[in-house]
Amino acid sequence: MHIYDKIIRRFPSGIVYSFAYGSGVKQQVGYERVAQQKSNVIDLAFCVEDPDKWHLENLEKHSSHYSGFRILGSQFIASYQNNLAAKVYFNTLVPLTDIGVTIKYGVISKKHLEKDLNDWTHLYFAGRLHKPVEQVIAADDSLQKALGRNLMSAFVVALLMLPERFTDFELFHTISKISYSGDFRMIFGENKNKVKNIVCPQLEEFFKLYHPALKQLSPYVALGTERETNKIFFEQDKSEKVIEHHLKSLPIHLRERIRCNSVTKGSYIDVVQSISTKNNVQDILSMSLHDIVWRSSIKQSIKNIPTAGISKSLIYSYRKALKTFQ
Repeated sequence: MHIYDKIIRRFPSGIVYSFAYGSGVKQQVGYERVAQQKSNVIDLAFCVEDPDKWHLENLEKHSSHYSGFRILGSQFIASYQNNLAAKVYFNTLVPLTDIGVTIKYGVISKKHLEKDLNDWTHLYFAGRLHKPVEQVIAADDSLQKALGRNLMSAFVVALLMLPERFTDFELFHTISKISYSGDFRMIFGENKNKVKNIVCPQLEEFFKLYHPALKQLSPYVALGTERETNKIFFEQDKSEKVIEHHLKSLPIHLRERIRCNSVTKGSYIDVVQSISTKNNVQDILSMSLHDIVWRSSIKQSIKNIPTAGISKSLIYSYRKALKTFQ
């Protein structure tokens, strides 16, 4: 039985989608091979239909996973999850000694995950899903559609940020960077080369992940290879009409941030018509992504402190701080 199956069988039913992510799951530069890692935490996301019911059952099974919040009951925990920051509740540094792993798992409702994937309200789990992950429980049709929409949005943002001609590494580096733009943990708590370290060993997986989006965007971007070097490159249409099309297709929350950050006042359509004729699309887009990620990352990190408890928060922060100085 696979390690993820062993982990997921311990938890209550009601998880409608789950994935594992991070350096303990997907190979990154600077880490031992994933199969040989002993100290890395496995990060998991659990998407549930009914957070209150799920936490009630999980408290009965695994009360030790929770901080002092467990005495406040499942209704409080579900409310804390659903009403603050990125709508995720984390249990951190949970040892599973019999199978020799330590996990951190975040619980999110299906409706909040779908909203983040479709609208980029927080770019939290949506951002993590811009990169290759390990699927643990397959998504249903509505979630699968939202996952596809999320990848398409990331690809379109990358096209707006990149020049007419670019490499495969530049494409996937730009996509991976979206959810780190404005993340305060990149100042203190993450390896400064994290994005590069994610992309380099996983180029093939990125290609597989974004193949459907590339196929759908084929009227605007083409894949080619250089004869002399056999290197892969992309070329895209950067005409004003196409830029305008891409801007109109962005997630609704990102469009709202672009409208607020533009010097052009009026509707989003007015803003699009203005900035598509100028050379500052990348600046406004970067600023707008920064706004979304900064707010969600700092609020969710503060929210995680009481759910982890002081001692686990200190240990987890110390481990993250070590990455800053690697």
